[in-house]
Amino acid sequence: MTTPPEASHARHPANSNNAADPPLWTVVLAGICAFLNLYATQPILPLLANTFHVDKAGVSLTVFASTLGVALAAPFMGMLADRAGRRRVIIASALALGLTSVLAATSANFPQLVFWRFLQGVFTPGVFAVTVTYINEEWKAGRTGSAMAAYVSGTVVGGFCGRMTTGFAADHAGWRTAFVVLGLVNLVMTAAIWRWLPIERSAEPSEQPGSLLPSVLEHLRNRALLARYGVGFCVLFSQVATFTYVTFYLAAPPFNLRPALLGMIFVVYLVGAAATPIAGWWLDRFGSRATLMGAAGLGALGLLLTTQANLWAVLAGLSIACSAVFIAQASISSSIGLCATGNRALAVGLYATFYYLGGTVGSTLPAYAWSLGGWPGCVALVLLAQGATFVIARWLWAVPPPQP
Repeated sequence: MTTPPEASHARHPANSNNAADPPLWTVVLAGICAFLNLYATQPILPLLANTFHVDKAGVSLTVFASTLGVALAAPFMGMLADRAGRRRVIIASALALGLTSVLAATSANFPQLVFWRFLQGVFTPGVFAVTVTYINEEWKAGRTGSAMAAYVSGTVVGGFCGRMTTGFAADHAGWRTAFVVLGLVNLVMTAAIWRWLPIERSAEPSEQPGSLLPSVLEHLRNRALLARYGVGFCVLFSQVATFTYVTFYLAAPPFNLRPALLGMIFVVYLVGAAATPIAGWWLDRFGSRATLMGAAGLGALGLLLTTQANLWAVLAGLSIACSAVFIAQASISSSIGLCATGNRALAVGLYATFYYLGGTVGSTLPAYAWSLGGWPGCVALVLLAQGATFVIARWLWAVPPPQP
C-alpha cells in the first residue's frame, strides 16, 4: 500500500541556495524500505494458519499488529524527527525494520511473531512519514514533485516486492526464510541510504508541547477534515480486507494457488499504480468529490467481479479495486491541505492514524464475515465500506472557505 496524502509544507529559506538536491534514488530506496514488510504476510496467511494452527481471525493478527503499530506511532514520528533529525530517524527506523524482520524468523510461537510484526509497524512511520517531510524540506522549489513521485513509486514497488518475495521464498524454503530474506534486503538498502542520503540542511520548527493538544482538538472539530479521516479509514479498510482474505479464497478450490502464486497476484498493484495518473485528469475536470464518488463505484464493480469462479475475472476485479483505492487516495491528497486551518503536518499525522486504523480493522473484522458467508460475505462487508465512502463524499466533503 502507498503512503497517506501529504500536506503542502512550506519551503525553508535554506533550500533556495545552489546546493544540489539529494540523490533521487535514495528516497526511492526509502519508499521500498517503508513498505517491504508492512503487508508481507498477506500471501502466506493460509500457510501460517496451518503452521500455527490458528483460524483466519487469528492469523490475520500478523497484519492487524503491523497496521496498529503504524496507527499508534505515526503522529509521534514527526516530533521525534524534529528533535533527533530527519536523516537519523529515517536510517534508524529502516535499520530497525530489517532487524525485526530477521528476528521475526526466530519466533518460537505465534504470539512472538505477532509481537515482531507490531514492532515493524511502530518503526514504519519513521521511514515513510519522515521521508515525506525530508523531501519537502530538502528539494529545491519546482523539483519537490519529481522527488515525491519517485518516493511514491518506491512505496508501490516495496509493497509489491515484499508480498511477492515472501510468497516465493515461503513456497520454496519456508516462512522463516522469507522473513530473513526481507530483513537482509532491508539492511542492504539501509546501508545504501546511510551512505548516500545527505544530512538535512534545515528543518521545520517543532510545535511547542503545550500547543499540540489544542491543535489536535481543533482538527477533530473540523468537519471537512473528519470527512477525509473517515474516507481514509474506509479506503485502507477496503484495501486490506480485500487483499488479506482473497488469499484464503484463492488458496481453496477451485483455484488452489500455492504461496508463490498468491504472492504474484499482487502484480495488480502495479496495474493500479499505472492507472492512477488518470485520477489527475478526473480531479482537474470534475473535482475531488466527484472523483472520489467515482472511485467508490469503481471499487464496488471490481469487488463484484472477484466473486466469479474464474481466476482471470478475479485478477481483473482486483486490478480495478486496487486502481480505485489509488484514485481515492489522490482525491484526498488534492484537498486535505485545504481543510486544515493550521498545523497541516499534524492534520496529516492524524489522517495517517485514521487511515491505518482502517487497515487494522480491515485485517480482522472480515474474518467474521467469512465465517458467515465465505468470500462473498467479505465482499459484502467491503461493499459497505465503499458505500460509506460514497455517502461521505456526497454529503460531507465540502472544503471550508479560506480564512480571511
